[in-house]
This record gives sequence, C-alpha cells and structure tokens, in this order.
Amino acid sequence: MKTYTYTEKKDTRSGFGAGLAELGRKNPNVVALCADLIGSLKMNQFIDENPKRFFQIGIAEANMMGIAAGLTIGGKIPFTGTFANFSTGRVYDQIRQSIAYSNKNVKICASHAGVTLGEDGATHQILEDIGLMKMLPGMVVINPCDYNQTKAATLAIADYLGPVYLRFGRPSVPVFTPENQTFEIGKAIKLQEGSDVTIIATGHLVWEALEACKILFEKGISAEVLNIHTIKPLDDEAIIKSVSKTGCVVTAEEHNYLGGLGESVARVLVKNNPAPQEFVATNDTFGESGTPKQLMEKYGINFKSIVDCSVKVIQRKNN
Repeated sequence: MKTYTYTEKKDTRSGFGAGLAELGRKNPNVVALCADLIGSLKMNQFIDENPKRFFQIGIAEANMMGIAAGLTIGGKIPFTGTFANFSTGRVYDQIRQSIAYSNKNVKICASHAGVTLGEDGATHQILEDIGLMKMLPGMVVINPCDYNQTKAATLAIADYLGPVYLRFGRPSVPVFTPENQTFEIGKAIKLQEGSDVTIIATGHLVWEALEACKILFEKGISAEVLNIHTIKPLDDEAIIKSVSKTGCVVTAEEHNYLGGLGESVARVLVKNNPAPQEFVATNDTFGESGTPKQLMEKYGINFKSIVDCSVKVIQRKNN
C-alpha cells in the first residue's frame, strides 16, 4: 500500500490566492472581482500587483456576475470571488442567464464551502452548490483536495474557454499532492491501488479517504482510492474501470448526498456497470455552528464513516 504523508497544513483558499497571483503575472487578460471579501478569498497579492485589473463590487454578488459576463465580451478572463453560498445560491439566476446560457468565459471561484466553514453556521455553509452548478449546461465543476491542487486548478481554468465553478475551503488541511503538478480538467487521479472496494472522493474528503485506506488495510481490506477533483465533466472511464475490478464503491464528499458527486457516480454505474454503492455525505440537512472537526464528525463526513461504509458495501457485494 502506498503511504501518503505531509509536512504542513494549508487552507485551499490560499492555493487559489497563490494561483491567481501567478496568473496576474502571466496573463494580462486575467481580471479579478470580489464581493467585499478580499482577505477571505486571499486576493491581496493579485490586487497589490495588478490594482487596475481588480474590481471591488461590494456586497452585490448578482451585479458582480453581470459585470464579469460583460468583461468577457472584451476578451477579459474574469475570476469572481466570494463565499460559495453567495457564489451560487444568491446569484443562481444571474449565472444561469448571463454566464451559462451564453457560455461566457467566467471563472466562478467559491471559498468557504461545506460544513468546514465552521462557526459561521448553516446560513453560510452551503451543501448544495455542486448540484446547482453541475446541472447548468456547459458548466465545469472543480473541487480540488489541497493547497497545491487548488493552485494548479486555478492556473488551469484560465486556459479553459468557458464557464467554470471552482470550489475550495477555509480550514487548513494536509498538503500531500505534488507542488508543481499539472492539472488536467476531467481526469481522475488514482491515489491508491486496491481490489476489494473503490473509494471515490473529492475535496477535503480525499485526505480522509487516504486515512480510511490505512485502517481498512489493517483490517485486511484492499481499497482503491480515486481523487475526483473534477465533478463535471466526470471521468466515467476511470470510475467504470475501477468499480469493474473491485465490485463496489463508496463515494465521499462534503456536500448533500442529493445532487453531489455520489449521484453522478451512481448515474455512470447504473448505465454501464451497476454495483453496490454507499454514500459518505450530509443526509439532506443544513449544518450548524461548530469547529470543522466537530461538524465532520457529527455529520458523518470523515475517515471513520468511509471505513464503516466500506465494510458495509463489501458485505453487500458478498451477499
């Protein structure tokens, strides 16, 4: 079994900030917009280096999306920044009508997603944003797992022509992927080879999946782990190939099980290779205030739940 280690923890939003700053030096067409959350989105360095390419819109997220759509007409590549809740739920109509429908080259960059936002509570902890975004025709949906991968994804989406939803978070999480990686949109990454169960994870749950893999190995269970950083377009081929080998699957995400990664995987499997599946996700509920660790424990979105679901799905397979 391959062992993954880390020397530091960093928040994925800082990976976005580092990537945006690098884009500011490389691509003169990249511009940034923010809805009064510069510090939270780690946009400071980009602004310091490119003050004329930054637009502070204030607490007017719907207006920000409209402005971003307009900027693309002049050849600019706008990156919008605010919390995931305000990047999607508050402005869904503007995204649908002004960005997705006309296939505008806007990069919707969303921080503080999921329950790991923590103490800010349910009003800010959106758990349905992936579902909202993946249902929009033509919208790419990306949810990277650590600082390095978030930075690489930020760089990659600038080269992609079309609307993108990039989701990242507030808490510090292990940095375990390569520093100067190449990010390929729509391509799953196999982190662990296994034969008994496939664990398909995204975002913060990728590290939890690797931790679960260690425990399962001690139980004599060989788990294969896929990092699905791109939820749309989904890497159907990688999923089918893995589950055809293991015969069962656990999906893990910091999102409602309704409309998230798990349902996308289920769609792929039911069309190609039906197999037992268990879901590690929130169970059709809002969050609440608490530390990220407390909330992941309460809502069953951590390595413990992945272990339990893996054991359960293998039993289902064998029966």
